[in-house]
Amino acid sequence: MTNDPYLRLKSRFNRIGALGEAHAMLGWDASAMMPEGGGASRGEQLAVLAGLSHELLTAPVVAEDLAAAEASPPAEAWDAANLDLMRRTHTRAACLPGDLVEAVSRANSACEKVWRRARAASDFAMVRPYLEEVVRLQREEAAALSEATGLAPYDALMDGFQRGIGAADVEPVFAAYEAFLKEALPEAEAIQARRPAPLEPAGPFPVEIQKRLCRQLSERIGLDFTHARLDESAHPFSGGTPADARITTRYDEANFAQALLGVAHETGHALYERGLPEAWERQPVGEAAGMAAHESQSLLIEVQACRSDAFLSWLGPQLHAAFGGAAEAYDGANLGRLWRRVARGFIRVDADEMTYPAHVILRFRLERALIGGTLAVADLPGAWNEGFRDLLGIVPPDDRRGCLQDIHWYDGAFGYFPSYTLGAMAAAQIMAAARAAVPGIDAALAQGDFAPLLGWLRPNIHAKAASLGFQDLLREATGGPLDPAAFTRHLRARYLQG
Repeated sequence: MTNDPYLRLKSRFNRIGALGEAHAMLGWDASAMMPEGGGASRGEQLAVLAGLSHELLTAPVVAEDLAAAEASPPAEAWDAANLDLMRRTHTRAACLPGDLVEAVSRANSACEKVWRRARAASDFAMVRPYLEEVVRLQREEAAALSEATGLAPYDALMDGFQRGIGAADVEPVFAAYEAFLKEALPEAEAIQARRPAPLEPAGPFPVEIQKRLCRQLSERIGLDFTHARLDESAHPFSGGTPADARITTRYDEANFAQALLGVAHETGHALYERGLPEAWERQPVGEAAGMAAHESQSLLIEVQACRSDAFLSWLGPQLHAAFGGAAEAYDGANLGRLWRRVARGFIRVDADEMTYPAHVILRFRLERALIGGTLAVADLPGAWNEGFRDLLGIVPPDDRRGCLQDIHWYDGAFGYFPSYTLGAMAAAQIMAAARAAVPGIDAALAQGDFAPLLGWLRPNIHAKAASLGFQDLLREATGGPLDPAAFTRHLRARYLQG
């Protein structure tokens, strides 16, 4: 055993990181491979792993080693940042009793399993008591985190997903976007209505061909499948570990775009994980910079790159060769009109990039009210429908297309949703910086080549890991903190010209 307290901490956090990786792999398996009857057993396994990790993190010796290491902090910048993040992680964990940590894990697992059935049946009443227990425990956790960190309860939950970002940072950004949307959406719809309707490629699109194309797209973007897998799940996601990335999608023989663009999105997440520095594996500083940073990478690949005119001009002929049919439907310009079509819809994951933030704004307001106690779980469906009408002027016809559509709350993820829109805004800002630094990016995308873009992202975003917070990461990569105007400029150029 070393006499250096910081090295002892690194050893301990390495073990905690390994437990986290095991938890991640079991979570992936639960969504992608596990038979339905394994749910209760898997919930207990995940709860025990969460409890073991919490025990390692909150043992008395950790507080002693942190104090000793901070009294004589390491001189190297990454080590100093790692020590700061160790303290942050310990502070957030030490305020939570071990039995609460396990109770939260069990409640989340139980609720998530019932939610799958409730969503299929469009029956909120079925999952309501389980969600009430999840929310009760989230409020308890938020209160403990608030006392330990000095943040408001909901902010303390947000800080767990993207450190340094709270409701006060998000509110003005979302309010400004809501005002922009009220003017821009009708304008975009009017411009769209004046143009010829895009041609729909004629299906069916065999799933085996879709699987091959999805794998090829992911590899072309840059994912190394000696360190990755592509599987199926009800809700596409990216998981696993930096050395063993797991991405999923879902296939529909009537619509290949859902699977293909879903894979592009999840590949962006996986590339970020694969690009994290191996030298800091399983250390806090070696993790991603947060979920807003993560979403910026998935949306940069899917929306900024894969839906660009340049890339679609290359992709169209590849799709036509695979599926056949009328070549005109696979023309890059037609795919652009088809895949960048603005439409007021009920489903977040199917929303266009202009209306998508409205879905997030609604969830931000509702989850903040749920944690704050001003909205009861029983009143969630009505509040959802009312808020949706205010933002987009339409009302979901049932709860499956309303408050049951997302897994997040039913799996205990409160404070996550703002990261989606912060990530979209950051993606526009980062892509603009990448294009300025590497003028050949679009010419390369027109050849199906992501190497210049990935070559810029690796050192400027991925390799920085958590050594920088979200705003400092953007400052170093783009020259300034988050600038929502970069996103609205992007939307105006793509949707409001003509």
